[in-house]
Amino acid sequence: MSGHGTPIPMTSRKCGPLKGVANVPGDKSISHRSLILGAMAVGETRITGLLEGEDVLDTAKAMRAFGAEVTDHGGGEWSVHGVGVGGFAEPDNVVDCGNSGTGVRLIMGAMATSPITVTFTGDASLNGRPMARVTDPIALFGAQSVGRAGGRLPMTIVGAQNPVPVRYTVPMPSAQVKSAVLLAGLNAPGETVVIETEATRDHTERMLAGFGADIRVEQTEEGRVITLKGQPELKPQTIAVPRDPSSAAFPVCAAIITEGSDVLVPNIGLNPTRAGLFTTLREMGADLTYENERFEGGEPVADLRARFSPDLKGIEVDPARAASMIDEYPVLSVVACFAKGQTVMRGVKELRVKESDRIDAMAKGLRAAGVTVEEGEDWWIVNGLGHGNVPGGATAMAQLDHRIAMSFMIMGMGTNAPMSVDDGNPIATSFPIFEPLMAELGANVERANR
Repeated sequence: MSGHGTPIPMTSRKCGPLKGVANVPGDKSISHRSLILGAMAVGETRITGLLEGEDVLDTAKAMRAFGAEVTDHGGGEWSVHGVGVGGFAEPDNVVDCGNSGTGVRLIMGAMATSPITVTFTGDASLNGRPMARVTDPIALFGAQSVGRAGGRLPMTIVGAQNPVPVRYTVPMPSAQVKSAVLLAGLNAPGETVVIETEATRDHTERMLAGFGADIRVEQTEEGRVITLKGQPELKPQTIAVPRDPSSAAFPVCAAIITEGSDVLVPNIGLNPTRAGLFTTLREMGADLTYENERFEGGEPVADLRARFSPDLKGIEVDPARAASMIDEYPVLSVVACFAKGQTVMRGVKELRVKESDRIDAMAKGLRAAGVTVEEGEDWWIVNGLGHGNVPGGATAMAQLDHRIAMSFMIMGMGTNAPMSVDDGNPIATSFPIFEPLMAELGANVERANR
């Protein structure tokens, strides 16, 4: 089973202006999907800019276990020789997806309509996360699953011998669930239909179309209706992965709260289903601009420039935006501490079942740092203190969650006293170059064991 190893306590201190160019890693969502769809195509898919964090590397290992030839050529360049839709081999061993909820849920969908049996596991955090949201819809195709109480890993999935197409309304906004159903639909005859009442990130739909699948998206009274014709022959692609907006969030937010800062984050994916944080920051008064806006590989991208913003104000974040920024609420709550007034975040119950209960983890850490936080099941409110008034001086529990750890490291760059986390190890799952990148900009983040 995966683990994060010996805990690495980390501390972040107030620093001088952050300056320079932040070349953040490739987009995690697109990296996962490029490997999985590359493995389901016939021929060689070439990928540049792949995120080489632990989550994505675990997906690459899984695709090898299913029979695809996955090669690392160095420098973020990879190739995948796929086995075709329905061509997955049965893995010899348990498939370990580490910390990645995206990886395990998408892979479960991709194999659910092949006549193979696969056992999945992960680290302590992943093994505590609910999988019924995927196993319930793939059961409609004919797949069976047996796991721990509460639908948790380790879990064995028996793929459908004779899959049938499905019409499924996603019960909660979840790109992972939508994508799992679409990937399962690839090897089912006829048309699989997925209905979203609230739009989520659409990388899977865009990429399926790029690989040659017959897929159409319509907006109807029911919601966003996605129709996929099953059993296509997917054509290999050349994919340039844009840089991850969720990773860009950290240097962007650091620049906004650190006096005198001016940071450029180039080639960031600005898919409208992912860019909610940047819209929200601008509403709060952040000095954030888009430069060189363009399209690459069907995805909108731009260079983001973030500057110190001393006059931030608290706002009520539009709940309809939640799905487009669900992973960014932890670091948004940090920025909210440096705003004047309340920042209200509603419709965010999904945060309770991420790598950790992110509302609980952030609320406890922020309170320890001298910030008043109110919370409910699907909402929380941060009472901002304004620039220069956030005490800090606390150690927060990362709870095996990379985004919690990084958020508190960003917070320490603006608080009056340093901020620490008990374990920075999980950061490697999504942002393996976080420490050197932030240091190059001028941040003061240290490991306790150095």
